[in-house]
Amino acid sequence: MKVAVIYASTTGNTEAMAKAVFDSAKASGAEVVFGTADSADKDAVLSCDVLLLGSPAMGDEVLEDSVEEFFAAIENSIKGKKVGIFGSYDWGDGKWLRDWEARIKERGGVMAAEPLMVHLTPEAADIEKCGTWTKAAIK
Repeated sequence: MKVAVIYASTTGNTEAMAKAVFDSAKASGAEVVFGTADSADKDAVLSCDVLLLGSPAMGDEVLEDSVEEFFAAIENSIKGKKVGIFGSYDWGDGKWLRDWEARIKERGGVMAAEPLMVHLTPEAADIEKCGTWTKAAIK
């Protein structure tokens, strides 16, 4: 199985989640394409069986700019793909993930797992949750 873990992080919180997702995918035996949205190769990502994408909530609960740009470049090519989304936030209620999930479904993407969000800095229990979420997402 080939898994892409692509993310952006402004404070390091979503990066910590992405690293936990990467570690769990690797431990499960997957071949992993790992990187940031601003440098990801869209063809390499789209060649994967499962896409795990991460973005912090920005501004009025929207995707981080590089994730928005990357996702806009691939969203018309995700029909039938398993996609999981994750990210960290400071305030709000998860609107950025709900909106992102709706876009994925509108484009025919298949949600690999429920969106995963962590408030502020991931603690040990949150990192463990990232691992459990990844295992469910790549089944």
